[in-house]
Amino acid sequence: MAEQTPSCCHHHPPAAAAPVVIEGAQYTCPMHPEIVQDGPGTCPKCGMALEPMLPTLAEEENPELRDFRRRFWFTLPLTLIVTALAMSGHAVTLFAPGVQPWVELLLSAPVVLWAGQPFFVRAVDSLRHASPNMWTLIATGTGAAFGYSVLATVAPQLFPASFHQHGQVGVYFEAAVVIISLTLLGQLLELKARSATSAALRSLLGLAPKTARRLDAGGSERDVPLAEVQVGDRLRVRPGEKIPVDGVVLDGHSAVDESMLTGEPLPVAKQAGDALIGATLNTAGSLVMRADKVGAQTVLSQIVQLVAQAQRSKAPLQRLADVVAGYFVVAVVSVAVLAFFAWGLLVPAQGWLYGFINAVAVLIIACPCALGLATPMSVMVATGRAAQRGILFRDAAAIEHLGRIDTLVVDKTGTLTAGKPVFETAIPVGDTSAATLLQLAASLEQGSEHPLAAALLQAAREQQLPLQAPCHFAAVAGLGVTGKVQGKMLVLGNSALLAQHGVVVAAGLASEADRLRQRGASVMFLAVDGALAGLLAVSDPVKPTTAEALQALQAAGVRVVMATGDSRATAQAIASQLGIAEVHGEATPADKLALVQTLQRSGAVVAMAGDGINDAPALAQADIGIAMGTGTDVAMHSAQVTLVKGDLRGIAEARALSVATVRNMKQNLGFALCYNALGVPLAAGLLYPLTGWLLSPMIAAFAMSLSSVSVITNALRLRRG
Repeated sequence: MAEQTPSCCHHHPPAAAAPVVIEGAQYTCPMHPEIVQDGPGTCPKCGMALEPMLPTLAEEENPELRDFRRRFWFTLPLTLIVTALAMSGHAVTLFAPGVQPWVELLLSAPVVLWAGQPFFVRAVDSLRHASPNMWTLIATGTGAAFGYSVLATVAPQLFPASFHQHGQVGVYFEAAVVIISLTLLGQLLELKARSATSAALRSLLGLAPKTARRLDAGGSERDVPLAEVQVGDRLRVRPGEKIPVDGVVLDGHSAVDESMLTGEPLPVAKQAGDALIGATLNTAGSLVMRADKVGAQTVLSQIVQLVAQAQRSKAPLQRLADVVAGYFVVAVVSVAVLAFFAWGLLVPAQGWLYGFINAVAVLIIACPCALGLATPMSVMVATGRAAQRGILFRDAAAIEHLGRIDTLVVDKTGTLTAGKPVFETAIPVGDTSAATLLQLAASLEQGSEHPLAAALLQAAREQQLPLQAPCHFAAVAGLGVTGKVQGKMLVLGNSALLAQHGVVVAAGLASEADRLRQRGASVMFLAVDGALAGLLAVSDPVKPTTAEALQALQAAGVRVVMATGDSRATAQAIASQLGIAEVHGEATPADKLALVQTLQRSGAVVAMAGDGINDAPALAQADIGIAMGTGTDVAMHSAQVTLVKGDLRGIAEARALSVATVRNMKQNLGFALCYNALGVPLAAGLLYPLTGWLLSPMIAAFAMSLSSVSVITNALRLRRG
């Protein structure tokens, strides 16, 4: 459950960074997605600026990015001048003795006190909430360097003689300003990367039209903003316009390009009663539609929400990184304190000075910026790439776990198959032609609402067969239909129905019917005026890409199990075509759930792929539920992964992306920890007795920023994977 931060903890950014408030929006932390509040502010755990949970098309550039960019570029010249003065030392005499420290103080004060202000505010918040983080280290390091230098400039007489060099106490303004500038640069890189991800979401939102043409009760039409469209409104969609919201065709005929969701390159014919999806393109003909789903309920909005939720979520590896960072801050501060006292007590000449310098260097190089970026960057890039390919992850845990699956349970109808009956063949008897057989059966079925009837009617339309209106139509439950067409008495159904009417199915035709059933087809016999005319077969065809998808999964070592509510014979027929060895037919929703639980108890990591309401319990129980985007909302809400196109090849692709993302996360954590493991001992001066090496605070700051750049660059490789 998301944490609602109390009102007393709403620490709003400085006025210069005040974000544009999105009315009614909730804001969350990009690093701690459990932090949720109404309106903008900063995270009480890490101090980062909260971001809207869902972007809007009107959203401007990230205000924090704009603010940090201004702070960075306005103060960069000051940082460069202070650094140049410090590096010149006494080689070039520009000022009278004792004046240069004052010049450096005046130039560095705006950098530390203004440009670095957000970092100090975040550090104070981290201490107030007992949640030490990278800002604690940054503020401690820069504050120590700047404070020490100010004191050395204003009151050099307070320092012992050993701290004086060339008549003045050494100052380290350059270390403080360089740290601030480099940290700002690192934040700019991170914020730009996150802005790129938000841009992908806004591009999805941009697919929807801005207005809709509403039909009023009086018959007049007018364009209204999309936000004003209500459920039940009648809308007109003209040729070349996008469908404004999800709904149903009331009047008109057209072809709609749905490739943005289905990947199908050919437009889909639409007529009264057909469903429409918002943001798809009406290519020809005018349609009048009824709005059924608006706003956040549309398919497009749900896709945006899924992507945004996945990008905000934290993978288990990220939770580990957060725990490590918490302990790391305490450990690093301890090392810095030990380094300070060890140098001060053990080194007689200027030991305290070196102790201070090394303590500051430890605090700087150990900054866990890269540790905090390690997994969120990988998750953001991976979810963006997956969304472009029609794969939607509900959360980061799904990305991490999918690569571990070793067993896939698949539903048949709508998952392995198209989920919609299609006319397969007509086998006539005697002088009757196949076309006549289909024409008579389709004419009779005009009075039926059965899915098989729809398949016959669709086939007759495609073959442009003229249909006659039936009379005396009657449906016999579980057996078939009867009626008259052109004065002929027709009986269409199974052999039992024909037997009731005195018609016997010949052995040869019965054998052919058995062969078709073994392939998974549904068979209907047709009798005309008491004589057998032939059979018609309707099947739910296997998706063209299913065999390729299953072969790829099996080649990767994934065990495939079919579980379907269809008959065992039909299930076995489809399984034989696809090379599936383990089949469970006539499975109820409870049976599918029990199957998943049994597999899990045996030690398998189970993914379940389905598209219907009957699959929802198993989808929720599985380690990873995979829903077809062409299926029901219930299935998609129960699953962790949605394949927008309903193409099972997406499972193999998503699994490969999961493996690559987890590997990328581990690499990023390795980069972050490696820099710290190598840098902290060097910064503390541990190697000085052996090598004479010391790490200046400036080099430490550069190494810290380099680690963040390494993590970001490595995560971006997932785009090309």
